[in-house]
Amino acid sequence: MDKTLSPEEKNAQEKLLLANCAAKHSELEKLLAEVNDSWVYDDLVYRFYHQSFKVFYLQEHTLAIVNLLQSLAPSLPMNSWFAEIVAQGTGKEFKPEDNYRWLDATRPILEAFFHARYFLEMSCKYTRLWQEPPNVMPSGWAGFLHLFNLR
Repeated sequence: MDKTLSPEEKNAQEKLLLANCAAKHSELEKLLAEVNDSWVYDDLVYRFYHQSFKVFYLQEHTLAIVNLLQSLAPSLPMNSWFAEIVAQGTGKEFKPEDNYRWLDATRPILEAFFHARYFLEMSCKYTRLWQEPPNVMPSGWAGFLHLFNLR
């Protein structure tokens, strides 16, 4: 939680975040559909278990998600754990020696993708439901607020 923002400032940032999610709802939904497509989600996760270099393609999808999510709150830093997970799971190029250390080489790629996909899904799911932040906070919305240190 970012201790530098007052409760009023956090509330204002949350409302702005929700408004930005609503404004970019179609873009968020389109990207979610793209990453949930069988040629991305099904196939590229399968590539991990098949020990195929194609699992490395998940990185471009992860970065696309991160860029869109950051555009929802450009003045707010993303959660430091999330940023670390993304940093560890992107910027990698396949090398033949990765086959001998497959889990170490590729699990961070999957982890980064799964976390980014989760936040993208939550942005879509909860944007549809409210024009104002809810009084009783669902876990998914609370999780999404953690992305921007608002919870």
